[in-house]
Amino acid sequence: MKKTVNILTLLTLVALLFAAPGRSLAQTEVTCESDVIVQADDWLSKIADKAFGDVLAFTAIYEATNAMAAQDSSYATIEDVNVIEPGWKLCIPSAEYAQSVLGLDPAAAPASADQIQIPTPVEGKTNVAFIYVGPIGDGGWTYAHNEGRRYLENQLGDTVHTAYIESVPEGADAERVIRNLARQGFDIIFTTSFGYMDPTGVVAEEFPDTTFVHISGQKKNDANYGNVFGAMEEMKYLAGMIAGARAAEDGSKRVGIIAPFPIAEVIRLSNATALGMRRTCPDCVMDIRWIFTWFDPVKEREAAESLMDAGATVVVTGADTGGPVQAAGERGLTGIAYDSENGCLGMEAYCLTVPYWNWGPVYVDIVQRVQDGTWQPEDFYGSTADGMLGLYGFMEGQTPYPSVPESIIPEVREVMGQMQAGTFNRFSIFTGPINDNQGREVIPAGVTLTQSDLEGLSEGYMSAFGITGREPCTICMNFLVEGFDPTAEIPPLN
Repeated sequence: MKKTVNILTLLTLVALLFAAPGRSLAQTEVTCESDVIVQADDWLSKIADKAFGDVLAFTAIYEATNAMAAQDSSYATIEDVNVIEPGWKLCIPSAEYAQSVLGLDPAAAPASADQIQIPTPVEGKTNVAFIYVGPIGDGGWTYAHNEGRRYLENQLGDTVHTAYIESVPEGADAERVIRNLARQGFDIIFTTSFGYMDPTGVVAEEFPDTTFVHISGQKKNDANYGNVFGAMEEMKYLAGMIAGARAAEDGSKRVGIIAPFPIAEVIRLSNATALGMRRTCPDCVMDIRWIFTWFDPVKEREAAESLMDAGATVVVTGADTGGPVQAAGERGLTGIAYDSENGCLGMEAYCLTVPYWNWGPVYVDIVQRVQDGTWQPEDFYGSTADGMLGLYGFMEGQTPYPSVPESIIPEVREVMGQMQAGTFNRFSIFTGPINDNQGREVIPAGVTLTQSDLEGLSEGYMSAFGITGREPCTICMNFLVEGFDPTAEIPPLN
């Protein structure tokens, strides 16, 4: 028998769990097509795979079950997607609802800022808002940021109130959303996608008493606008080592990588992966597919299929969902996910690892400094040494996934230890001699790239985006390193 609950009930529950998301879904209904009783050997993504043929649909079961629990105590309340208990009653929603949660239904995302509901601050607390480019159920980038937001709430308790708005388009819509949050009275606004950089800067000038922090850019001012990012190239290098070892063991010696946009961030992460691959498999070749989106489950899977059709037996994604890993598993191959510690939840049998972000401590540090009046705008770039980054299977208390070649595990752990000690880092990775994929020397022997080189901060780029206080790059990150297929190119951004 179908059971339904209006989304207003769901929003009541989500307000308790996630501090009231701003996205308006007032016309949506959660429908239970059936119920399932958890068995001893069940986990959420396993149930999702059986119900929908997609392990990533676990978020739909999570949301639907919690919605039903708000009005019917026979349903379980799931507080942690990694923990379900035998005997719990779960709601299996409709396929349409699952698609909406996964972001596959274009109608699920707001078309413009006018359709986005702006949350309300709470008097007497430090009010912190987060703007996300994708849905929190993406299992990757946005999910990791939302876990950081929840960590912030847990650590600072009643001193803070947080809210978020998901699936905000980059550009003019983002500017209006940021401005509306500032008008509402939020004290701190985190904007978590590269395309939010300029909109954040514009609004920061209009609201000097509000603190603005942009993730992944390079702009700041002297008063209330800073930026934060981290050396994910370190984790990508380690992931590349694992990918190379796996491809060599497969006998294919071919790895594929999915690249969202041809910007310096994506290029350096892809290059770091290729350099790591060549460390463990000097004869391996890396193929690349550019998809021009951060979050599009369909395009991500299509790119993975194309790479495997071309001979890759390992697929590395730089986008937001685990779909490419799932696609690899369907062919008996392996993949590497990205962004979130839970990026391979339910796909452990064919996932090699996940380079992931640990945003929570960073958010806590910034908010506490704003609260005590010591925060100043900065270009913060965290590293493995300060705990901002992780590689699943190789952090304390974790075990490598079964598909990781045992022969490479000691070497990855050794290099990880060096990174944690600060003796091997992003600059070590990009020290010459390094050639590009055409065989031309791009980094001479003994030369190490600077931070500006890694970020591609050319004079033209800095002038176009109004970036100040930084030295321009001399060996700008606008090339693919040796190890990429010689036919691979960096396409124009526009």
